[in-house]
Amino acid sequence: MRGYESQKSDYEGKIKELEEEISKTKYNKRTQHHIGLLKAKIAELKQRSEQKKKGSGITSGYSIKKNGDATVAMLGFPSVGKSTLLNALTKAESKVGAYDFTTLDVIPGLLEYGGAKIQVFDVPGIIEGAASGTGRGKEVLAAIRAAELIVMVIDFQKPDHFDYLMKEAWDAGLRLNVDPPDIKIKKTGMGGIDLTCTCKQTHLSNDLIKQMLRQMGWANCQIVVRQNITDDDLIDAIAGNRVYIPSLVVINKADIDPKKAEAIRKKLKGDICISANEKENLDALQEGIFKKLGLVRIYTKEQGKEADMGEPLVLHKGATIRDVCNKLHRTFAKRFKTAKVWGSSKFPGQSYGLDKKVADKDIVEVHLI
Repeated sequence: MRGYESQKSDYEGKIKELEEEISKTKYNKRTQHHIGLLKAKIAELKQRSEQKKKGSGITSGYSIKKNGDATVAMLGFPSVGKSTLLNALTKAESKVGAYDFTTLDVIPGLLEYGGAKIQVFDVPGIIEGAASGTGRGKEVLAAIRAAELIVMVIDFQKPDHFDYLMKEAWDAGLRLNVDPPDIKIKKTGMGGIDLTCTCKQTHLSNDLIKQMLRQMGWANCQIVVRQNITDDDLIDAIAGNRVYIPSLVVINKADIDPKKAEAIRKKLKGDICISANEKENLDALQEGIFKKLGLVRIYTKEQGKEADMGEPLVLHKGATIRDVCNKLHRTFAKRFKTAKVWGSSKFPGQSYGLDKKVADKDIVEVHLI
């Protein structure tokens, strides 16, 4: 029986051939059908490879354990300053050295900002080919899937790293700063493919959608498409294992040449220029992390008393009074009578039920039965 490594080599060879064929094919109306099927075949080969890997007992060597109010992972090439940045933002002691591959494990640190306790992880630097396993990159990229925000750290002197990082993240199934495609797929036992599109499709024909589904093993299913999709959108929906995560692009070492660093930031459409070594612009980065995570601070008060403005409850945007109750005590939602809200309430102190959404810096007074 052939071993996993031998089968892995076969898969990688076939995938590389198909990717080369795509790269040599000019995309247009006449070729989009062919390219869509090639992409579906690549996705199917990758799925089979991953299934073989799971069956072989091979597991990731890195992991991120969530703690605190939110989790952030820093991603970048070796020696871009991630360890220095972690130490500057938190009380972590990530080893710093002026040579590649200094960080050999996942190093956590705690960033306290705006009342929130945010875990920040420095993971080993990745290199080109990481998503395929080069330099244990596949394990690093698998570990950061658990994060709620990816901070991409770019050395402004090496701006080409950005494109490489984006490609490796994409190949690893990470979708940064995009929403999942509005596609619902459900397997059925028989009946072929029942396709419903609620809007006009300009990239894919109904026939191509069905052929791509069959290529990836979905010969019998119901699929509803509610937006104009691309072949990549369809493959992501079929695969079902993509992770959609917000990200920040940080241009580091800006103290060396601030004007050039800012020009690189604009070119890459990055978020902020910093110097981890000189601790420049870190306050703005902390605020950017807080906002990108979509965190809200809720202050509580007891009936007849002043609000406790010292230590807020930290929740995610879209949280409701029910979430506030559950954060306060596991029994509060069951014992809930009403809640008064100051801040986002149209009338200060107005009463609401459990489904009322709360906003940043709201004051909430919970009344129990």
